[in-house]
Amino acid sequence: MTLPRPRGSAAAADWVGTAAEALPDDADSVLIGRIWDPSGDGPSPVTVRDGAVIDISHRFPTVRDICELPDPAATVAGLDGPRVGDFGEMLANTGAATRDRSRPWLLAPVDLQALKAAGVTFPISMIERVIEERARGDLALAADIRHRMLADVGVDLHSLEAGSPEADRLKSLLVAEGMWSQYLEVGIGPDAEIFTKGQILSAVGTAVPVGVLAASTWNNPEPEVTLIVQSSGRIVGATLGNDVNLRDIEGRSALLLPLAKDNNASCALGPLIRLFDDRFGMDRVRELAVRLEVRGEDGFHLEAVSEMTQMSRDPEELVRQLIGPHHHYPDGAALMLGTMFAPIQDRDRPGEGFTHKVDDVVRISCPALGTLVNRVRHAEECEPWHFGVRDLMGNLVRRGLL
Repeated sequence: MTLPRPRGSAAAADWVGTAAEALPDDADSVLIGRIWDPSGDGPSPVTVRDGAVIDISHRFPTVRDICELPDPAATVAGLDGPRVGDFGEMLANTGAATRDRSRPWLLAPVDLQALKAAGVTFPISMIERVIEERARGDLALAADIRHRMLADVGVDLHSLEAGSPEADRLKSLLVAEGMWSQYLEVGIGPDAEIFTKGQILSAVGTAVPVGVLAASTWNNPEPEVTLIVQSSGRIVGATLGNDVNLRDIEGRSALLLPLAKDNNASCALGPLIRLFDDRFGMDRVRELAVRLEVRGEDGFHLEAVSEMTQMSRDPEELVRQLIGPHHHYPDGAALMLGTMFAPIQDRDRPGEGFTHKVDDVVRISCPALGTLVNRVRHAEECEPWHFGVRDLMGNLVRRGLL
């Protein structure tokens, strides 16, 4: 594949960063992911140790198979296999303007798992969704509503627990003030918003373009921790995600959520899955802080942090609402947990807030999980998604892995 050549000062492939930036800061992390293997003309699960990429497809043909194990981390830590390259070199090849197709490159770290996302899990994000809905995509009107609403509510939303008596009282107050919203209901009511972010195998990984529709004039990244969930509902790992959102489209109507969320290259995950072990588990996830950085070709620079401690719902509660007796996922799921990032920093004109421009470089990072980096493109210009489940099964059979 030949990627669209970046324009301007970021034309060199160094925009993707280094292996040290991409990988977790804990050298003992148990990491799995996927690469495109030119020798097999298909994807292979890998583990990364000390910067070396090790092919483990001879034991596990899919990442799904690894994640369904009783103890994925212990199994992978004891696996050996052929070394297929250096992670840093593979990262550079992934993000190169002209990729060397004779050498491996990185893919999104999940395969057969369902791609799911939770919305409005941070109170600040909830307020922004209410604003979007009331402004119906009008940036100037949104700025005015934001000012008036926050003044009227006058509540510390950071300590609010969804479904609690306090949340119910706040909801009643806002309804009485004429501020009821479907976002208010899922933000602080008993039932979470959990939706399908993309189709199986449609996620993109790190160092590749991420897509927004060309028609969208108000959109943003959503930096999120993403849980890797077994078919049993057990959480076995985590990675980083960008739940790209088209705010103008969702703001027109919540019924347009599929159009706002599920487009070509609009779901980015990676760079790797960190499997849970005695060093890293849900207690660590609950304390993570996810950093976002956006740099534009126009000199624009934005930084923000999403702190998991500010969530209004516990991550395990979200998993219980995703999967259980009411709904099954035989191949497990990747669940994006939502973001508190509410982009109100003006980019062009006062009061119009933030929106992406083509060639923005988006970095989502966390020391425990590494860095996911993508360059913004119009979804219509990103590499078409064409390798589906049938293609994967056929490829694995031809390679003797199934």
